Amino acid sequence: MAKQDYYATLGVSREAGAEEIKKAYRKLAMQFHPDRNPGDKAAEARFKEINEAYDVLKDDQKRAAYDRYGHAAFDPAMGGGGGFDFATGAGLGDIFDQMFGEFMGGRRGASRGPRPGADLRQTVEIDLAEAFAGTKTQLRVATRVSCEACNGTGSENKERGAETCGTCGGLGKVRTQQGFFVIERTCPTCGGAGRVIRNPCRICGGSGTVARERSLQVTIPAGVEDGTRIRLAGEGEAGARSAPPGDLYVHVAIRPHALFQRDGANIFCRVPLRMTQAALGAEVEVPVIDGSRAKLKIPPGTQSGDQFRLRGKGFSVLRSATRGDMYVQVAVETPQHLTRRQRELLDEFEEESGRNAKGHPESEGFFARVREFFENGGRG
Repeated sequence: MAKQDYYATLGVSREAGAEEIKKAYRKLAMQFHPDRNPGDKAAEARFKEINEAYDVLKDDQKRAAYDRYGHAAFDPAMGGGGGFDFATGAGLGDIFDQMFGEFMGGRRGASRGPRPGADLRQTVEIDLAEAFAGTKTQLRVATRVSCEACNGTGSENKERGAETCGTCGGLGKVRTQQGFFVIERTCPTCGGAGRVIRNPCRICGGSGTVARERSLQVTIPAGVEDGTRIRLAGEGEAGARSAPPGDLYVHVAIRPHALFQRDGANIFCRVPLRMTQAALGAEVEVPVIDGSRAKLKIPPGTQSGDQFRLRGKGFSVLRSATRGDMYVQVAVETPQHLTRRQRELLDEFEEESGRNAKGHPESEGFFARVREFFENGGRG
């Protein structure tokens, strides 16, 4: 049976960030843990699948290999698993090609030319209001940029630049025959680039890049979630000797808010009410994430924990003009530090409440069941 996609196993998208993957894993691992499902073989198998998927996706190098090759990256029969080197990207097929490529008349193509620039990762922290409305932020990124002295060629002679390596003829690899076998290895002269620089630039030492701190403006879209990864193509390190630059990946972290909690496109807010407001009913003003205010009508007899829905007052949806809903949960507050007059009024209220059982149906029902419990000798 074919293996399920690792992203589907954890229930995340292929663009999910490390934090989102970790949260999904923890939730599923807790749900299907064998200790919580004793004797359940299906749950045990699911738990193993979840761990297998997370073991790959939490590791940047393994994840990159999986994104490129799928499950074959970890299948020994396909050159994966123990036969795949995540650092070099060399599989068993490459080793056989090195040993028998010339003998069999085939060649996969050596890696030639300067390497592209490295990808960079940066984390930016924003508050919940900025995530709702979207924002622009300035980043200071330590990176490598193209050397201005040599225009990124790495050579003192800007026009001439790099020349074809005389050792490997521009292939980047050299071959030697040892008996029956032909061994291929990286060219020691050009380091696999296939080209060499006769007069290296004195500023960059021939690499074509220099260390520099850059200032970048990053646009954070409205509705972004915590852990989202934004890719800025070509904003990574400059490639050596005019090779293409890498990418910059910006990870978004959202700070907790003092009033609101977010769940996808919905917003939750806890609002305390005075006992009299809950009993008599009231109209209260509540804050909204967009900075406005909304009026909420509290019906008489509202209980602590009751929840009210304000449609369209929630969080913005990514790449959409729609919004989620806002849920207000009320908490009825018992008064403290009563004045003498307040105590007198509450005493009168309590006395009157004793004569009106309908005023407190939940407590009356509870104590009626308590009386029945004791009358039956402790039997329910």
